[in-house]
Amino acid sequence: MSPPDARSVPDSWLGGRLTLRQPPRGAHRAGTDAVLLAASADARGGETVCDLGAGTGAVGLAVALACPEARVMLVERDPEAAALGRLNAQENGLAERVRVIEADVTAPGRERRAAGLLPDSVDLLLTNPPFFEPGRHRASPVATRAVAHGFPEPGGLEAWLRTAADLLRPGGRMVLIHRADALPACLDAMAGRFGALTVTPVQPRAEAAAIRVLVAGVRGSRGPFTLAPALVLHGPDGRFTAEVEAMHRGEAPR
Repeated sequence: MSPPDARSVPDSWLGGRLTLRQPPRGAHRAGTDAVLLAASADARGGETVCDLGAGTGAVGLAVALACPEARVMLVERDPEAAALGRLNAQENGLAERVRVIEADVTAPGRERRAAGLLPDSVDLLLTNPPFFEPGRHRASPVATRAVAHGFPEPGGLEAWLRTAADLLRPGGRMVLIHRADALPACLDAMAGRFGALTVTPVQPRAEAAAIRVLVAGVRGSRGPFTLAPALVLHGPDGRFTAEVEAMHRGEAPR
């Protein structure tokens, strides 16, 4: 594995409050999905927060910045992305509260636990799972992008959310972001594990169909299902709405 390139110019996030070194353009890079997921977190002081499938750490580091008393785990299987996550934590002064665990989220339980992913150890879990099952999309020729966007084996989403439930304490909360057309699969995989589900559609414009969903749930809850008002990304002028622009500055928790 080559070392992370500390010479690269870091991206400015959250109005310059966070800097993020990412792979070169063309590889998988954090963007608006990560911003929306981080803005949906409700981390509380003293909690352990897990960014599952963290990439270079955008979501988890944003939460660590917003909640100074939270402890954050960045879980990432790609060694180069994990190395950049460690570098990002150090450069943002968050290394004392952020640890990076290199682990395959969909691996068998024994392997996950050996890597440090312990059951009932997390209060809040945030995740942006790979979007595609094998054979359901054209994989990117860039290996790291292909791995980030698609599962290598069928049943990947089910295995991913099974691990999420295993990591959370009873009553722990999860928020995920996914493609809108994957909502039925997400709900199926969460059934029997999570309740008090709240689904927020994410629309590119007010008149357009949703392209993403934010799904929040509580492990073991029997609370009712809620369909929340949609989050609209762009106004008629094509610019981000005021709410979404504020999220990009780290000023507007959802």
